[in-house]
Amino acid sequence: MSAKPAVLVTAADLAPQALALLSDFEVIFAGKTPDEDAIAALCERHQPVAIIVRYGRITPRILEASKRLRVVAKHGSGTDTIDKPAAAARGIVVNAAAGANADAVAEHTWALILACAKNVVGLDARMRAGFWDKATHKSLELHGKTLGVVGLGAIGRRVAAIGVAMGMPVLAFDPFVKEAPAGVTLATLADVIAGSLVLSLNCPLTDENRHMINRASLATMPGGAILVNTGRGGLVDDDAVREALASGRLRAAGLDAFSPEPLVGEHAWRNVERTVLSPHVGGVSEDAYVNMGLGAARNVLAVLAASPAAA
Repeated sequence: MSAKPAVLVTAADLAPQALALLSDFEVIFAGKTPDEDAIAALCERHQPVAIIVRYGRITPRILEASKRLRVVAKHGSGTDTIDKPAAAARGIVVNAAAGANADAVAEHTWALILACAKNVVGLDARMRAGFWDKATHKSLELHGKTLGVVGLGAIGRRVAAIGVAMGMPVLAFDPFVKEAPAGVTLATLADVIAGSLVLSLNCPLTDENRHMINRASLATMPGGAILVNTGRGGLVDDDAVREALASGRLRAAGLDAFSPEPLVGEHAWRNVERTVLSPHVGGVSEDAYVNMGLGAARNVLAVLAASPAAA
């Protein structure tokens, strides 16, 4: 074991700027998409004082494997892959690089909204197959249509602001927000879902909002609506969304988050029409990679500075 305290990164790399901040530590990389066994084994071997989580789940077994562990820092904003009650029981701090990838996710959200509204993927496929569908194509014009945003954190506020700039009435729900940004009207979750022709999910996953998009809530949406999820897969009932797409209740769906992940090979979404799928990359950009790494590294350093004996 190195004389330096160890920081374990559950990935194969970290931004050079973040590594520079962690120069007083031995940084251990777990490799691409490591599983529980690999992460636990590295914790047992190196006894890290911190884990920076990019991929994989942090389970009680992993938390128990290092007796020196003081902080688990998410390389991003969502901490649902970390067993927070188990961490709290062991006095381990869990934090996130909040807002570090907000611009990237908001832009990807709008990429999916526009792709759904304009059938970009479908038209591209038809063109490549030798068709010219100008006489039959009709896209959805977004100006004047209502945008619903669930979650008004750093990402949701950016999504909403773009909607306002495009001339869309914007409804939003966030149980922790008391005052809406300019051009945004706060409403209940039920009213946001029922009143939005375009619905964007930009919130973390909790026990309370799991499957918030289900058969009952989808039935209240305007016919021909668009659903975009760049939050977490568990926010939606997949079967209900597929049924809504088949019936026409949903015009299209843009999905960047799934449950479970990853989706590879044969999976239930593979042949579903009028969907635009991406492999949970909304927050993955060159700038966000640096910002998330710096945010996670700073969160690690802040916790360890508050308890220097841990290092």
